[in-house]
Amino acid sequence: MKAIIFDMDGVLVDSMPYHAEAWSTVLKDIGIHIDKRMIYEIEGANSRKVIDTIFRQFGRTPTEEEIQDLGNKKSKIFEEIAQVKPFDGIQELLELVQSRYKLAVVSGSNQNTVHNIINTFFPNVFQVIIDGETTEISKPSPEPYLVAVQKLDIPKDQCLVIENAPLGIQSAKSAGLRCIAIPTYLGKEYLKEADFIANNYKEIAEYIQGELEKAEHCQ
Repeated sequence: MKAIIFDMDGVLVDSMPYHAEAWSTVLKDIGIHIDKRMIYEIEGANSRKVIDTIFRQFGRTPTEEEIQDLGNKKSKIFEEIAQVKPFDGIQELLELVQSRYKLAVVSGSNQNTVHNIINTFFPNVFQVIIDGETTEISKPSPEPYLVAVQKLDIPKDQCLVIENAPLGIQSAKSAGLRCIAIPTYLGKEYLKEADFIANNYKEIAEYIQGELEKAEHCQ
């Protein structure tokens, strides 16, 4: 293993409740009332995918103008209400892996949100950052993770993905990548496609430490 690819929202930072609140607010204004859990279940999709998915569930088809308008309004509300912070244990995990592996982030959030969060909490940690505007197609398509692997210039079988949401896991697995998951917002029953489900960041660290020991034993 030579590279680790992290999802951002729900893996690096506790941010999804604010995304859900922002989406709920802008959709309510156009007569769509959602259970915020819907946002957790489609976490990882970019704004375009979120809007299209929810509209279709309500028997509607969004126009390009609606996609742009709702996406911009949601981003503005998120910036106003979000009190984002890293999860307990994530800084220790990054300290464990930073000197040993190439690191990347693959997120469905917009460019400004991703770079603001990474620059605030994790400056100079990640070599590759893929945001929701980097690729036209978002998770669960494999494209975001395939682009990350290409930019890392590491073979797929030497990369590990850390995810917390069904669409992200589907994206990683369809890209041919090993994926471990942590249930930050959804129960383990939603994460079954992952190769391994950790209960907490300590277990992820132990998993990675085990990979280090295997590599040292093989040398």
